[in-house]
Amino acid sequence: QAIDASGQFILPCWCDSHTHLVFAATREEEFVDKIKGISYAEIAAKGGGTLNSARKLNEMTEAELFNVSWKRLEEVIKLGTGAIEIKSGYGLTVESELKMLRVIQKLKELSPLTIKSTFLGAHAVPAEFRNNKRGYIDLIIHEMMPAIQKENLADYCDIFCEQNYFSPEETIEILEAGKKHG
Repeated sequence: QAIDASGQFILPCWCDSHTHLVFAATREEEFVDKIKGISYAEIAAKGGGTLNSARKLNEMTEAELFNVSWKRLEEVIKLGTGAIEIKSGYGLTVESELKMLRVIQKLKELSPLTIKSTFLGAHAVPAEFRNNKRGYIDLIIHEMMPAIQKENLADYCDIFCEQNYFSPEETIEILEAGKKHG
């Protein structure tokens, strides 16, 4: 197919990897804290970070989450994105991680973009598992992953491997389980 592009510009589109496009509410105040030199761990300790996002996301319906996410997707398209990876990780419960991944699936179905979905259930340890990280890892491996596989909701698996989050050994364990679940 020939296109006459005389007097026009042709630019490649962006491949936007590692996005968290599906979320409930912004956290601008945390960026101010980071600028002031407050660490991510300190922000999380005072109720911010991923756990704050998870709280807000758990309160939204899947339809509400889709609507705000669709608007964000339209914005990145206007800015030149042609392919995008969207991670979950703000749910931290079976129901909410599935909600996020279903929203990503619906975005895939309705958008002209190439969209890849990444399951990031190991983004933080939820408050109710604060003293039982092993229990949360088991929940990820034995409940979340089989449900995700059953509905074919994720292309990839990711882990927040960081001090005070998930160790390299836990990361390997979770990724191996992800591999087994496709």
